[in-house]
Amino acid sequence: MSYKKWVLVAVSLFGVGLVVGLALPPELNLTTETLTSLEELSRLLTPFSILTVLLIFVKNTSTLVFSFILSPLLCLVPVISLTVNGCIISLVSAMVVQEQSLGFLLVGLIPHGIFELPAFIIGQAAALSFGAMVLVALFRKEKRGLLMGGLKQNLKYLALALVLLLPAAILETYVTPWLLT
Repeated sequence: MSYKKWVLVAVSLFGVGLVVGLALPPELNLTTETLTSLEELSRLLTPFSILTVLLIFVKNTSTLVFSFILSPLLCLVPVISLTVNGCIISLVSAMVVQEQSLGFLLVGLIPHGIFELPAFIIGQAAALSFGAMVLVALFRKEKRGLLMGGLKQNLKYLALALVLLLPAAILETYVTPWLLT
């Protein structure tokens, strides 16, 4: 399957997560425990700090690399990552819109989301492509010769995704907080 089709699969899985998050009844939405955990994490990530840029960048890159490495395990990690992240984004977005406004949500998401969401989709599509390729090669000897070329191609897409995460982390640390104040 071509890489473009894997991007469509990744976008579809992310979209399923978004829809599931929006479809959940309000009482099943984010619990107080989850919100408390997110608040504690946000205290570590102070705006306008290079340490915050590094923490966000390392967290996001490690998530994509982890997903890529574990993708041969039936592609479960990228599938779960795409759907769960979509679900969380829709849950948090619904809460922000309810408590603030749609404009506040868009100002908070768009600056860094322009880089972060494509990076996430590109990286997860590469993970799905690589994982599926390994699984096919395990069961079809004639496909094993294509594995190294596919790995190299998918590593290029993963590298592109990782590069996009740096401006996303910078914008999330310096621009988003400034716009929201």
